[in-house]
Amino acid sequence: MVGLWERAEALERLERLLGDGGRIAVVAGEAGIGKSALVGEFARRAERRARVLWGACDQLSTPRVLGPVHDIGRQAGGALARAVAEGAQEPVLQALLDELTVPRQAVRPVVVVEDAHWADEATLDLLVLLGRRVPRLPALLVLTLRDDELAADHPLRAALAKLPAAATTRIVLPPLSAECVADQARRAGQDPDTVTRFCGGNPLLVTEFLRDRAPHGPPEPEGGDGPGPWSGAQRGARVPEAVRDLVLGRLRGLAADERELAHLAAVSPGRLAPGVAAGRPVDACVDAGILVHVPDGVAYRHELLRSAVEEALSPARAREMHRVVLDRLTAGAEPGVDPGRLVHHAIGAGDAAAVMRWGRVAGDAAARQGARREAASYYRAAAEHAELLPEPERADLLEVYRERAFLAGRFVEGLAAGRKALALRERRGERLKVGENLYRISRMTWWAGDGPGARAAAVRAVEVLADTDGPELAMAYGTRAHMDMLAHQNDDAIDWGVRALELAGRLGDRETAIQAQVTVHTARLQDGHLPARGPLEEVFEHAVELGFVDAAARVRVNLAFCMDELARYPDAAEQVEKALAYAEQEQVDGYLQCLLGVRAGIRFARCDWDGALQDAEASLSRPFKVGVALVPSLIAKGRIQSARGEDAALETLTKALRLAETAEEFQWLAPALAARSEYFLWAGDPRRAAEEARRGLRTAPGTPFKAGELAYRLWRADGTATVLPTGHPYQLMIEGDWRGASAEWQARTAEFARAEALAAGDEEAAHEALRLLDALGAVAAASHLRAELRRRGHTRIPRGPRRATAARSDGLTPRQADVLSLVAEGLTNAEIAVRLTLSPKTVDHHISAILGKLGVTSRGQAAARVRAT
Repeated sequence: MVGLWERAEALERLERLLGDGGRIAVVAGEAGIGKSALVGEFARRAERRARVLWGACDQLSTPRVLGPVHDIGRQAGGALARAVAEGAQEPVLQALLDELTVPRQAVRPVVVVEDAHWADEATLDLLVLLGRRVPRLPALLVLTLRDDELAADHPLRAALAKLPAAATTRIVLPPLSAECVADQARRAGQDPDTVTRFCGGNPLLVTEFLRDRAPHGPPEPEGGDGPGPWSGAQRGARVPEAVRDLVLGRLRGLAADERELAHLAAVSPGRLAPGVAAGRPVDACVDAGILVHVPDGVAYRHELLRSAVEEALSPARAREMHRVVLDRLTAGAEPGVDPGRLVHHAIGAGDAAAVMRWGRVAGDAAARQGARREAASYYRAAAEHAELLPEPERADLLEVYRERAFLAGRFVEGLAAGRKALALRERRGERLKVGENLYRISRMTWWAGDGPGARAAAVRAVEVLADTDGPELAMAYGTRAHMDMLAHQNDDAIDWGVRALELAGRLGDRETAIQAQVTVHTARLQDGHLPARGPLEEVFEHAVELGFVDAAARVRVNLAFCMDELARYPDAAEQVEKALAYAEQEQVDGYLQCLLGVRAGIRFARCDWDGALQDAEASLSRPFKVGVALVPSLIAKGRIQSARGEDAALETLTKALRLAETAEEFQWLAPALAARSEYFLWAGDPRRAAEEARRGLRTAPGTPFKAGELAYRLWRADGTATVLPTGHPYQLMIEGDWRGASAEWQARTAEFARAEALAAGDEEAAHEALRLLDALGAVAAASHLRAELRRRGHTRIPRGPRRATAARSDGLTPRQADVLSLVAEGLTNAEIAVRLTLSPKTVDHHISAILGKLGVTSRGQAAARVRAT
């Protein structure tokens, strides 16, 4: 291969990173820009001093679980291959680390993962874990990805953000210059203007265009995402007409059997297995430039070429090709074939029985590997054809799907499957199964946002199973306790929880016993009994040891929630980080979505509003947008919008209230109504502010701080005083002891509540509160305070930021504008932190928010935006 076009600098950067060791390279660019070609040439040049392990992510109906790691395991063999076959994440990570741990003078290990934008969640999790350890290894991790089609909520973005910044280098491949394209056109005897107009600066298009028109045979491929060992694509990538015309033109020159092979490869993302692609047509397709040899088969040189052919197939022809591949793979053409690939072809072939069969196999394999989202997707595919099964087997399938969906956070999906299974069990008179479905449905109904429905299902489960004495009744007791605890009916929760614990203990049902312990200790903690934290931590360790993921996740989530509700923010911040880490590790998406909202609320209270908005948007942008898991994020976002006087504030807070109302629980209604009371007060409507607070106080009792906030909001709105416990910071505020309240809030690191206390103080204290509100861009809250100070007779009231600054067209807060101006000056995050007296982490949050508001992906682009204005 001749030299890569205009990629010398990128190639040199990869070679330097290899020499450094302990580095991560993220090679990014649009489809066809030359990512794989660059990495392939790098590997060729480094073959004497590097051992390159390749893996790729493929475009399947559901991504292969740990797909690239399976590729790497086949190459490495030994312990890594065995660990990948077994599927557990921790052994895979350990074996991979062992593979990469070599003496510094030895051949450097390089791990290449191509097309990471198509990675499954388990692979992304593993990459994050590996990436955090790479700086301590003599290895280079190379990821290639398309960055032009990644949505804001694409999970790869979150994974990349978790890689160690100091060890990560981003190599963005730009389009070829017009001069380069023109030069290559002249070399091939083509008109430069035609080639430039047809291909732009995309190396793949240039290469394919010149190859197709070369008078003396095709040139060596120089662009494109090839000829690396594998290639993949991102869902939804558009195939340019130019590529389609070129590749279909080549196919027309093939013989019938050769064209069929090309069609078989077109419906096989990643590669076509050797047993499927056998015989003379392979060589003919390779000679014609249609396919290339890759390890374990043949493939199109780039996913755009494959997609072009696949899109051109008629539906009938595509089904026929999927059928041929499916039949050959299931006949043993590829021993040990990934069942996820069989599901892909079964769906393509329209073979319901095969989808149902292999969907369950692939779903169980994914579940064993901890890939809960993929497990749910495979079971969903299988469950779509459940009517083919006899009723007992159909109910079994739906119940497994119900649990897979629950653990993946797909509560509405799981609830629908559970209700179908319940109907089948009721029709068959299977009372124990009816009870089991009821208490499982109860929890999913709650997560879906229907609190009364959840409690009704829990009550009915106990009624159905009342005269039994088995594990089903123990779990029904535990579910009843759980629902009471969620409703803050803690005495009842403890009573039912103890019943569940006693029966489960007598039966030796450890999982139910642990779930009951979680509920009982949480109920005590909600009542303010702080020593209950210790037993909860012990339960967590026991649950992890026994593999009870849901129970362990509940401990972590409940500790975070309780510390937040008790306004113990240092403890809450610590617990929410632990909970998020566990939820991410175990891929329990429902908990993760809710926890991001909890952390957003904690960050709001501590005046890290950019971090709060980042968390809120991350939660709200996740695929599932129903249920109570969204309420904390909506409240945090709405309160910030409200404080800043943004038009969308009331709409956001109304969404939060609507979801809270369906749950009918104090833990959701109280903060939603308190936030709305706050909004109406700042909007100049104290009557409505009082109504919202009174409504909150009429709901079932909850934690003292949530009730205390409502009492304070009511007092602020119309002067009605509610007696709270002595020493309660909100009671101190109602009594006028702003100094005592300020000190109490400061001890709890509740900076926003402290500002509220200071606002009621003397001139110096009120001015400090104004400075904080102005720094946060809280123009509505600050305006309300300034008006209040004027009513109190203050004459020396500091002016706020100029309106032009406070209401920038780009939506940046004043602090974000300050940060952006320093970015434009070329300062690093650490330098900005020193200049503005901020923590580096806060600067990171500011910059993430700035990039999102400006709609750019890099600091350089943001700086260019400043210089252009």
